[in-house]
Amino acid sequence: MIYKIFPFLLWFSDYDKEKLSADVIAGITVAMVLIPQSMAYAQLAGLPAYFGLYAAFLPPMVAALFGSSRQLATGPVAMVSLMSAASLEPLATAGSTQFIAYSIILALTVGCFQLFLGVFKLGLVVNLLSHPVVNGFTNAAAIVIASSQFSKLFGVYVDKAPHHYQTIINVCKSAFHYTHLPTLGMGILAIAIMVILKRVNPKIPSVLVAVTVTILISRFTGFNNDKFIPLENIKSPEIVKTITEFNNNITQLKELGTKRANLNNDLKASKKVVKEHGMHIASDKQLNIEHELALTQARIDQIKGVAHIKRENLRFVHFLTSDNAEENPVFYTDSTLPNGLKTDGHKWRIKISNKILDTTNLKMIGAGAIVGKIPEGIKIGIPKAPDNTTYFSAFLQLLPFAIIISLIGFMEAIAIAKSMAAKTGQKLDPNQELIGQGLANIIGSFGQSYAVSGSFSRSAVNLQANAVTGVSSVVTSLMVALTLLFFTPLLYHLPQAVLAAVIMMAVIGLVNASGFIHAWKAKKADGIISVISFVCTLYFAPHLEEGIMVGVGLTFGLFIYQHLRPRVAILSKSKDDSLKDAVKAGLKECRHIAVVRFDGSLIFANATYLEDRVLDYIADKPELMHILIASKGINDIDASGEDAISILIDTVRSSGLEISFCGLKEEVLAVMERTHLTDKLGRENIYPDSRTALESMYKQIHAQVNCNDCPLKSYMPLGH
Repeated sequence: MIYKIFPFLLWFSDYDKEKLSADVIAGITVAMVLIPQSMAYAQLAGLPAYFGLYAAFLPPMVAALFGSSRQLATGPVAMVSLMSAASLEPLATAGSTQFIAYSIILALTVGCFQLFLGVFKLGLVVNLLSHPVVNGFTNAAAIVIASSQFSKLFGVYVDKAPHHYQTIINVCKSAFHYTHLPTLGMGILAIAIMVILKRVNPKIPSVLVAVTVTILISRFTGFNNDKFIPLENIKSPEIVKTITEFNNNITQLKELGTKRANLNNDLKASKKVVKEHGMHIASDKQLNIEHELALTQARIDQIKGVAHIKRENLRFVHFLTSDNAEENPVFYTDSTLPNGLKTDGHKWRIKISNKILDTTNLKMIGAGAIVGKIPEGIKIGIPKAPDNTTYFSAFLQLLPFAIIISLIGFMEAIAIAKSMAAKTGQKLDPNQELIGQGLANIIGSFGQSYAVSGSFSRSAVNLQANAVTGVSSVVTSLMVALTLLFFTPLLYHLPQAVLAAVIMMAVIGLVNASGFIHAWKAKKADGIISVISFVCTLYFAPHLEEGIMVGVGLTFGLFIYQHLRPRVAILSKSKDDSLKDAVKAGLKECRHIAVVRFDGSLIFANATYLEDRVLDYIADKPELMHILIASKGINDIDASGEDAISILIDTVRSSGLEISFCGLKEEVLAVMERTHLTDKLGRENIYPDSRTALESMYKQIHAQVNCNDCPLKSYMPLGH
């Protein structure tokens, strides 16, 4: 019981200095990859980069201590990061205080659900996601993740559209209008370093090398050259007017958002009153609130549209400034540039997002974007509930998203753990791994972490570095803690384009076109479902959960259809003396004996299907005298199935034919015994196998009729 609660105690049964040394080296190596990766994934999750470090602090250690895999490296991953951002986009603006609060609560919710599954040993629930669906989803998600980094790679900024493909189209338009070549160069350089070093020696921490090199280049070449100016330093009345109007729009949106929240609270209170008084019709007050709420929402949508147009227009404006500008430079547009003024050669832009622009301190971007200042220190505390909501309501609101993220995240983690266990010979416990992942997310949320899972790339690094136990993950967490405490200033000049390159290189391995071909070869229906899941995930992105839902719906639809219409085949003897499907193999059938094989459980969903097919065979074969039901494929039978067999016996015998069964499994035969169906059928009509049954029938039937060319004559089944 102690080892079950504290599985990490098993690590130390034969632990020595040699193993400790291997774990420490592996932990430091993984940390070198994790620190830059976590910052990149945090931005993919819609959070400031340093939240990736928070997510890389506690979760790796907790997951290792309470999970069953000794080499699985837990922390921020691309798939979960993107799904987290997509889930929260409708609730708050990415990067805002509200969004951060929701992200942390989502991690807590994911952890609670995973812990629930692990404690109650429900790890098999991940089987609800079939391999074809996961393959289609993973390939599409990898494309979405990689393409979502194009804006950072080209140094352009656009608003997110309702669909991801629309956002990418806007990015391409902006890239044609303006691409910051140094930014693109930084990204390409980082990719080149990572690709080359991986080919030279996979053990070299290529991500760390790329990050270090680009930070040094950024630091000593003035890659980032932002200026902060007051609004009056922009010498374009039209631009000044647009900025003022944009700020007014954002102020209106904030006021209307507060009004909408208050109206929603009033509506809840009104509905509660109606319910308490047993009223079946909404009150006048409730109708008025709903009307006012609809008008407010319409006004919000209208102003959002206007603000979006102004924001996009401002992003497309390029400013110019003097080449000998002082500390407080003045910026001009092409139309307002004084004659003869020599510029510095840069195209400057206003840094604009969904927030009010500080007119006393406008940020002008003249070069590449960098991570910037990262808060020092470790943050530990109870997760804060988002404004205007409670923990419980936020938990319920996020639970549907948390369930999908939990299943996808755990599938990724357990697949990685199994592949490593196959190499190390370690025994895995999926339910214990769920507990470890759940606790990692729960405890991580108290350290400002967003949702995490097992990482394929970092787990591979951990294994290659010869990690023996989860002590390596503890060392990794300690390295992240030291970085948060002392080394964050070193990351100040890290280019955003490099973080984009890190993400793109990490997810390229998720693209697996052969998975579609494999699914198609295995079963055409699975191949089709995999492709549909892929297309739907791409179309619905960034709402990836909708692609998953389509795939799961199709899988269940196919599953139900297969159970409604299981395979029923007429068997005949083949050249190797075994019984095979006569239609598929092109075999001759006996005119007097029909050997019918039913492949599937005989339950309420298909109870009458067997009877219908047998009656079809009787109608097609006027000389038929005996029906033999080959029952090896019947694994289960319920009351409806038993009743269907009883009716089938009566129907066949009323047609002047006889019916027998062979190869009945013990579970099915036990049901027939309890319901006395064996007595109705006659125990002499129940045979242990098809050979015994056909030998008996051949003697009885072919003694009455002349059938020298019967294909079942001298039947000797092999392995049937």
